[in-house]
Amino acid sequence: MVQGDLFRSSARRWNSGRIIGAKPPFKPKHVWAIRQQLKAAGRTRDLALFDCGIDAKLRGCDLVRLRVSDVAPGGSLRQRATVIQQKTGRPVPFEITDATREALEAWLKRRGRRGDDWLFPSRSRPGDHISTRQYARLVHRWVAMIDLEPRAYGTHSLRRTKVALLYKKTGNIRACQLLLGHRKLESTVRYLGIEVDDALALSEQVEL
Repeated sequence: MVQGDLFRSSARRWNSGRIIGAKPPFKPKHVWAIRQQLKAAGRTRDLALFDCGIDAKLRGCDLVRLRVSDVAPGGSLRQRATVIQQKTGRPVPFEITDATREALEAWLKRRGRRGDDWLFPSRSRPGDHISTRQYARLVHRWVAMIDLEPRAYGTHSLRRTKVALLYKKTGNIRACQLLLGHRKLESTVRYLGIEVDDALALSEQVEL
């Protein structure tokens, strides 16, 4: 077997059965369906985590480290919050919509008073927050609940959902950049998968 054939054979092995590429955002109908399934199943924590993931648009490592004091200092839920990203050290603002506030209120009531301040504490590691791996497993379960392919979606699907819809409706890349906490606009362009045709379509709407 020649070297090129060996390389191609190895490539087939490591990614066999995997779905390669960026995980797509959820469509509004998917968000609605997952919410209904979680509500029907009485999964209060999961619903709050899902809604926070949609609103906050944070990386998984930042979402799992949210504290009660980030969203409800003194026990009162905020309408907006700001979190410092681990990766960039930049502050990222996000809104807490009515649906998320309702889910968080129910979760905080069930969560009760604890010695730690984690919004989503670990059930297996006292004093710690849920892990990014557990968060990823939960996302796969939520996706499977509405009969989508779990391997096609991931934690970044929640992070992308609102900004993808915002870009589609407004074409405002700068707003998407601020909400995602990207340092460079080019990173936002790549993250959203914006193509030349998209840019041209927006340009055609501008008349001078």
